Amino acid sequence: MDPYHQPLNIKAWAEEDRPREKLLLQGKQALTEAELMAILIGSGTTKETAVHLCQRILADYEHNLHALGRLSVHQLMQYRGIGQAKAITIVAALELGRRRQAAERKKKPHITASRDVYELMQPVLGDLPHEEFHMLYLNRSNKVLLRERVSVGGVTGTVADIKLMLKTAVNALACGMIACHNHPSGSLHPSHADIKLTKKLKEAGEWLDVKLLDHLIITDEGYYSFADEGQL
Repeated sequence: MDPYHQPLNIKAWAEEDRPREKLLLQGKQALTEAELMAILIGSGTTKETAVHLCQRILADYEHNLHALGRLSVHQLMQYRGIGQAKAITIVAALELGRRRQAAERKKKPHITASRDVYELMQPVLGDLPHEEFHMLYLNRSNKVLLRERVSVGGVTGTVADIKLMLKTAVNALACGMIACHNHPSGSLHPSHADIKLTKKLKEAGEWLDVKLLDHLIITDEGYYSFADEGQL
């Protein structure tokens, strides 16, 4: 081999370029989360490399990518070395990852257990900083006919109109329905309002022969199932 054209060892590369070279030589799976983020931002500061900067950001959120995905551009810009362009790049990359995960879940719209609902809806609801209420409408084989966002609320709650939910169920010719909403606080305990709404929705559905199969409270790390807990 021509000694003047031998590939450089990773250590011979500029420190900012090493994650890129590592990806080329060893594949994307070999990179740490900090190294992947460093490729996105390109450079650090005069006092720390891009990798060190990203390690520091990740450490502040206990290396939890779900938590990192909830940060705004302004919040990321509080870190020295992260300007608007870099912050936008990070936010966009994490959003692409969330959408990819959501797209993969859509390939399995057949519901057999509460875990299936969680895997379908967690990418949609888990990272939100506010509450949203969604409904899944199912056919007799428990395949999802339609997913609908019923309402958007604030940090502490949202209001769902039972009449509108049942109207959609009838129009979709649904045989079953599953309610889902998130708790941005991370609490998996149903509130009094959650329990009351679940009871009313179940009773109203029975009149139209549309069974409420479950109601899930979803956070970025887990879920509560009314059906699993014997609350239906």
